[in-house]
Amino acid sequence: MITVSSLTKQYGQRIAVDDLTFDVAAGRVTGFVGPNGAGKSTTMRMMVGLTRPDHGDTTYRGVSYSHMRHPARVVGTVLDARSMHPGRTARNHLAAAAALASIPARRVGEVLSEVGLDSAADQRSGGFSLGMRQRLALAGALLGEPEVLLLDEPSNGLDPDGIRWLRKSLSAFADNGGTVFVSSHLIAELAMFADDLIVVGAGRLLAAEPVTTMLARGESTVSVRTPQADELGRLLERHGIDADADADGLAVRGTTTAAVSQIAFDNRIQITEITETRRSLEEILLDMTGASAEFAAA
Repeated sequence: MITVSSLTKQYGQRIAVDDLTFDVAAGRVTGFVGPNGAGKSTTMRMMVGLTRPDHGDTTYRGVSYSHMRHPARVVGTVLDARSMHPGRTARNHLAAAAALASIPARRVGEVLSEVGLDSAADQRSGGFSLGMRQRLALAGALLGEPEVLLLDEPSNGLDPDGIRWLRKSLSAFADNGGTVFVSSHLIAELAMFADDLIVVGAGRLLAAEPVTTMLARGESTVSVRTPQADELGRLLERHGIDADADADGLAVRGTTTAAVSQIAFDNRIQITEITETRRSLEEILLDMTGASAEFAAA
């Protein structure tokens, strides 16, 4: 659905986005992740013509955003939840946006209901919480019944119930054939509903693959408690399996609980507890982007 080709943007001596190329598939939720300063927001602004790239382009089914006759009906965006006049009510804000994009006025009430702002429709947005502004911004993105949602940190300011609502809404949008491209720092949350990930660091592409493939990068560790730790360790070593002694028994890497249990059973070794853990998506991404992080704690 979306093709990003060689996007490049430089500010003075700093290269914000460096020859970035990737595809975003239709009918899927694609997460856009990377550390602060990685170039995510600049990339998303270039994708809809708000920032002019020095080189490269973005197309939606082969058409650039600037050449669309009705862009709001193809791409709905949330790039800044503060992009609304504080003196306008939610209803008026959406009515003005609908008029500018030649969208039927009936859509205003529909999207207000869809994002749960019916009761606040006639309140001025200046009194909204950040979470309410995020909902209003998403309502604006949905006005044109677009094929694509392009969202920059849409969960900022949402409470846990709001985050769950957003997750379900975006998943439903993709299930109905839409394309979702969403940046987020909430990696654990993103892992619950994203199908694919685009990972960037220092403006460059680091990875573009399904979440399941990325999770497979995380090596599993099997923790074993046994009164015969030394004996089990020697047996595992004979099978080519790495095992290190720890305070509770053995930490076994690169295998499964089933494999360790079978070796113990075959050799009459008593096991009192066995658990398997795998590195989280957050840990995998931190390792992947660590070298390119512009701002890192000591």
